[in-house]
Amino acid sequence: MFEHRSKPLLPRRQFYARLARNAAAALLLVAFALGIGMVGYRAFEPMSWVDAFVNAAMILSGMGPVSSLQTDGGKIFAGCYALFSGLAFLTSLGVVFAPVFHRFLHKFHLEEEKRNSKMGG
Repeated sequence: MFEHRSKPLLPRRQFYARLARNAAAALLLVAFALGIGMVGYRAFEPMSWVDAFVNAAMILSGMGPVSSLQTDGGKIFAGCYALFSGLAFLTSLGVVFAPVFHRFLHKFHLEEEKRNSKMGG
């Protein structure tokens, strides 16, 4: 997926395309996680789709639930969903920033190799 450090730096246009693909993948991951939360809240709590969306979105973003939970099943689901959401959010950030971090390291290695070749070794 990423070019080897011996290869030249990816042109900006291709880098931006890679960044857009990764952002789209992260968006799909967040949408999937949001869908899991909405279905779970609908299944375990007597919530409308809008209330389920708000609660799932707030937990996914790290803000915490909006509505108080009424059932034991809903409380257990909310705890498990909160743990899952933290991992999903961090994973989506990693997916988005991986090309940026890779480009930074790749550029650093290219500059280091250029410096070493000027010094003779």
